[in-house]
Amino acid sequence: MAAAVHKAIDANRYASKKTLAQGMLDIALLTANASQLKYILQVGKQHEFYTLMVTLISVSIVLQILVGVLFVVLGNLNINKEKDQRKADVINNITTGIIFVISLVNVIISGFGLDAKPALLQNLNREDIIEP
Repeated sequence: MAAAVHKAIDANRYASKKTLAQGMLDIALLTANASQLKYILQVGKQHEFYTLMVTLISVSIVLQILVGVLFVVLGNLNINKEKDQRKADVINNITTGIIFVISLVNVIISGFGLDAKPALLQNLNREDIIEP
């Protein structure tokens, strides 16, 4: 019976791939927030929560850009080197905290919704409605 040969895991390579995967998810959320911001700006002040939504979406986008920068810094650290391990740990903890805040902000954004139809329908007069 052949002995199984296990290759040692390169922690630095694993961490770099993990950071890259997190970055891809960040890009997906950034794209979704940009789309939400575009929609809210197109609807304008007719949206019941216009100012709140623009503020929350903008905060989310700024925090995501910050996380992206931290991911780039984190990806350039070699955790196999002792001098980089502490920096990587601190940056990783900060990034985790910011991602938690981004998640909370996006839950609030979802809670207020982006559907402007109710606000638009309230502005219609009965004579504006054309019956078939």
